[in-house]
Amino acid sequence: MLNFNRNRAQPRAGRALSLGGMDYLDSKRKSNFVGKIILAAVLTALCILIIKQSPSLSSPSPFSRHEPGVTHVLVTGGAGFIGSHAALRLLKDSHRITIVDNLSRGNLGAIKVLREQFPETGRLQFIYADLGDAKAVNKIFAENAFDAVMHFAAVAYVGESTLDPLRMDWTFRKYYHNITSNTLVVLEAMAAHDVKTLIYSSTCATYGEPEKMPITEETPQAPINPYGKAKKMAEDIILDFSRNSDMAVMILRYFNVIGSDPEGRLGEAPRTELREHGRISGACFDAALGVIPGLKVKGTDYKTADGTCIRDYIDVTDLVDAHVKALGKAKPGKVGIYNVGTGKGRSVREFVDACKKATGVEIKVEYLSRRPGDYAEVYSDPSKIRRELNWTAQHTDLKESLQTAWRWQNSHRNGYGSPLAMDS
Repeated sequence: MLNFNRNRAQPRAGRALSLGGMDYLDSKRKSNFVGKIILAAVLTALCILIIKQSPSLSSPSPFSRHEPGVTHVLVTGGAGFIGSHAALRLLKDSHRITIVDNLSRGNLGAIKVLREQFPETGRLQFIYADLGDAKAVNKIFAENAFDAVMHFAAVAYVGESTLDPLRMDWTFRKYYHNITSNTLVVLEAMAAHDVKTLIYSSTCATYGEPEKMPITEETPQAPINPYGKAKKMAEDIILDFSRNSDMAVMILRYFNVIGSDPEGRLGEAPRTELREHGRISGACFDAALGVIPGLKVKGTDYKTADGTCIRDYIDVTDLVDAHVKALGKAKPGKVGIYNVGTGKGRSVREFVDACKKATGVEIKVEYLSRRPGDYAEVYSDPSKIRRELNWTAQHTDLKESLQTAWRWQNSHRNGYGSPLAMDS
């Protein structure tokens, strides 16, 4: 055909053959084109039919509608240590759960475990989002029918919050924005979308260093570190919101959390860069595993029996139970504030001894000067929560709680990576 176009001296027969070839090819192309249109139409019709017959696509998501007898709980920070344990308990209690987490402190591995345990449709969904993004938070509330919010999301290390007093911009971003401002964002979304129940995860750090022990809910709040101050500000905002609404509010101020899921499904897996600011149990386990050369105890000159700080250690299983009982007792227009602790103080030296027994490792201990922002003695009076919510701590043996956590740590030395065989 190219020769024909370029060479007009070709015989007519040649031209006829060429033209005949063009006619044939054009017909073939037209036929193929029509066939493709018909095939596309058939496939489109088939897709439409499949979509219409698909329950997941033809009907709204179960998370987007209220269902009688089913409580849909938004768990902020649900990929974190405490939040994931709370989500596990709520799922076991047949609640519908949406977890929102930006994974800055949480772990996607915990979400994977929860999904494996509860794979049924409409039980659990995970949304990756930052609570500081008001637009994203509002969209989440608009697309989901929440009945209640359990607000765990926060940065929660006293030592980290006082790391560098000269860098207040860092402290504001990490603590006041993350805790206080983000709580305001959640409250505004709750108000805009008529979500009436809030269970707020607070802390004994809001009390600071009281003159009298044990701490009751009437003990004056005078926090001495940015973490405690940010939490108190968030509490104040919540209380102001509740005064002008019929919101049901439960504020739980809990003490030092230890332990892990007794069945070994979940545990605590802090990021490497945060280990030095984390809980003392994590440091004890790291020392027992040889991740760090030994344990550093900060402060031996406090006015206590053995010179080390005294804390009220609450097992995470008991803590989660308190949240569940608070959810069950929450009433419109009412505010409940409760200390969640054992009512018994244990010194850091006692804790280290219990950790040595739980792990079976003679951990090397180095005693150092005090850490900024710490206080000498803090333990709770849990009589109010016992009286009003019928809650009492059940796991009060330090060694047993630490053994439970140690089993998970020892078999998950890579955190939520591949589990390892337990050492003999």
